[in-house]
Amino acid sequence: MSRRSLLRAFGAGAAGATLAGCGVPAAFVEPGDRAGRDSSATDHTLHFANWPLYIDTDDEDESKRPTLDAFSKRTGISVTYTEEINDNDEFFGKISPALMNHQETGRDLIVVSDWMAARFVRLGWVQEMDRAKQPNVAKYLDPLLRSPSFDEGRLHSVPWQSGITGIAYNRKKLGREIRSTGDLWAADLRGRVTLLSGLDESFALLMQGNGVDITRWTADDFHEICEQTQKRVRSKHIRRFTGNDYIKDLATGDVLACQAYSGDVIQLQADNPDIEFVVPEEGAELWAESLMIPNLARHKRNAERLVDHYYDPEVAAELATWVNYVCPVPAARDVLASSKDEETAALAEDPLIFPDDAMRKRLAIARDITSEERMDFAKKWNSIVGL
Repeated sequence: MSRRSLLRAFGAGAAGATLAGCGVPAAFVEPGDRAGRDSSATDHTLHFANWPLYIDTDDEDESKRPTLDAFSKRTGISVTYTEEINDNDEFFGKISPALMNHQETGRDLIVVSDWMAARFVRLGWVQEMDRAKQPNVAKYLDPLLRSPSFDEGRLHSVPWQSGITGIAYNRKKLGREIRSTGDLWAADLRGRVTLLSGLDESFALLMQGNGVDITRWTADDFHEICEQTQKRVRSKHIRRFTGNDYIKDLATGDVLACQAYSGDVIQLQADNPDIEFVVPEEGAELWAESLMIPNLARHKRNAERLVDHYYDPEVAAELATWVNYVCPVPAARDVLASSKDEETAALAEDPLIFPDDAMRKRLAIARDITSEERMDFAKKWNSIVGL
């Protein structure tokens, strides 16, 4: 199951969103108060919190994680790895009391979606990483992911994996190609189209369909897509809004085209080669789920070393063969291409793992929804979606 498909813009953590949206002064942590006593030199451990099914495992023993084990063997650092993040807002609610009260979270490294990472950065709840001690990150991080609006220069975050929000469709059943977001609104797709329900997951692609530069979209751009979407709901052109269940709708043929994530479609194509994924001509959203070091982490240096380990192209390639998301280390492509295993080598040519030059030109990272905008925008979007 996709991590991205588990997301909900407003769910169990609505209280956390309200906190960030109101910009409660007491919640913000000044730069000088973020670092704790780093025990890395004497305590060779770290605690890494991630999403389920988001790392390589051994074929014969799923409790073993080869890339983590290789790190521990090379460095002598023991990693406590927990799959405890199932929803961005839920996890925010779980660790926010400690962070806002200047207390340790018990975690040295976490992975959250970039729209949630933006919230952590705004609140001053994560530390800057020392890039001088991360030569692989400095050298190999994909240029497209180097400087999102919420974290200029990626000082506080490093992508774990990336992905694309685009369009998936059943070409055989539809009987034609889809090339643009506008193609979703053709008459023969009335009642056979779904959109993602989460605000943060859905808005960028719809704006791109209107020709908007999503790196600097405006409130007017947002209200325009809301009006358009509302009309399509009323005309019953949009069948419904979905989370992960769009996968089932597309697989069964109840839906012919939908807003979708690239990582999910790779899995769908294994069972149904008629399913295609499209980066529309006018563009699609590139997103990431990123590694961050929370305030007062006791093993910051160890965490920085682990992050850099995963930016070694050999390690990044090994991880890519398991998770099948867009690899944030383009140099890993050459590693896979040189594999003697045909199936592994073929992954190097998959544009949903390593986008080609033509596709890369159509990808953009959307500016995040600001704390001032979030409450009103979410209320308006959720009223259309029915949340």
